[in-house]
Amino acid sequence: MTAVGTLAATTPAASPALKVTQGRVLRSELTKFRSLRSTGYTLLAAVVLMIGIGALFSAVTASQYHTYSAADKASFNPVSTSLTGVAFAVVAFGVLGVLVTSGEYSTGMIRASLTAVPRRLPVLWGKLAVFAGVIFPVSLVTSFITFFLGQALLNGHHLGVSLTAPGALRSVIGAALYITAAGLIGVTLGALFRNTAAGIATFAGVFFVIPPLTGLLPASVRGHLAQYLPSNAGEALWGGTQGVQNPLSPWTGFAVLCGYAAVLIAAAAWRLRRSDA
Repeated sequence: MTAVGTLAATTPAASPALKVTQGRVLRSELTKFRSLRSTGYTLLAAVVLMIGIGALFSAVTASQYHTYSAADKASFNPVSTSLTGVAFAVVAFGVLGVLVTSGEYSTGMIRASLTAVPRRLPVLWGKLAVFAGVIFPVSLVTSFITFFLGQALLNGHHLGVSLTAPGALRSVIGAALYITAAGLIGVTLGALFRNTAAGIATFAGVFFVIPPLTGLLPASVRGHLAQYLPSNAGEALWGGTQGVQNPLSPWTGFAVLCGYAAVLIAAAAWRLRRSDA
């Protein structure tokens, strides 16, 4: 056998080039999501807030119910009372969403991600899918725990309801859907601003600062504006208790919240394609 033939026989065949697919990008994003220390801490904080505040409001309501006025008793909703922690836990989920994208920009890792995935958009789709795929089941389980714990505390004063009560199951599942959609808005804000502080400040402003400020507006303006704010529209699905009488139906309100998310996702995709990291 010639030297050339011997070399050809002993040289291993070239490995086929690995293609960049959405599935591989998803696995990469899941690895990054799981490896972040902030992920576990933030999820734990959100779960504790959701369960703890819901239990606290349920216990206090049960003990103080006899002091309520007739109007307060008539408007009392045991389901939304047990789920009050959702309004506080959403800030932790939103912060986590911002960190998913802005964290890579602050460390410079986004350049490696976009070099490996030159088409860019699969990176954004991967982040959104991984975030929703993790947050929804976590928030759904937490929502059920919060509901049952709150109703157990309310039942001590014969105020609780079962999961089969009208609107109860929809509210429990709706709380998880609301948290997931709000968290996706956080992801897109991180991608748009590429700065953690700016993303978190904007998320907090939209969900927690602007809604109370609408109370300073004239009633004619407030009645048409407040119901379409992201937080108020989304809360229509799970029965939020921020004092806003929302005329939107539950699923219409959720559709409005999803509309905000869709617009921001489109804007984040446009910026990712048009501007360098």
